[in-house]
Amino acid sequence: MAALRPNKKREHYQNMTNPQFDWDYPDPHVHTIQIAEADIDGMGHANNACYVVWCEQCAWSHSQSLGLTVADYQRLDRGVAIHKASYEYYLPTFENEELRIGTWITACDRKLRLERRFQMINVATGKTVLRGHWQVICVTLSSGKATRMPSEFIEAYGNAVIAID
Repeated sequence: MAALRPNKKREHYQNMTNPQFDWDYPDPHVHTIQIAEADIDGMGHANNACYVVWCEQCAWSHSQSLGLTVADYQRLDRGVAIHKASYEYYLPTFENEELRIGTWITACDRKLRLERRFQMINVATGKTVLRGHWQVICVTLSSGKATRMPSEFIEAYGNAVIAID
């Protein structure tokens, strides 16, 4: 598995609508959240479990933008399930802060597996607070068993893959 941090030689990419953000890869799908009081844990900052939920929300937003919805998953009796996930937390975040979550599909074998990466940036500071990496597999929803991707997944997800070093 590749390291979560981008190669130090890699050029960072700026989203043209948000040039202050130093994205790891070009053209992220961006999902925005605002940290709520309910997200704050006993240590006074956003609970780490919330970041996982926010990544999931961003992934669904991206999937929908690619033309695949929950209804499509149900109609096809197929979905993608996380096989492995890793997260690197860099900085705490606090109530009322706004985060931009960027995601990219970085691999798709056009059979069973794909990979997705995440980067969360604090809007106020422009600093990266988290990087994440998912390895997902296609499953049959009715059985939970791994299965080949339907053509709709290959077209939507496969065509969205970006090249990374």
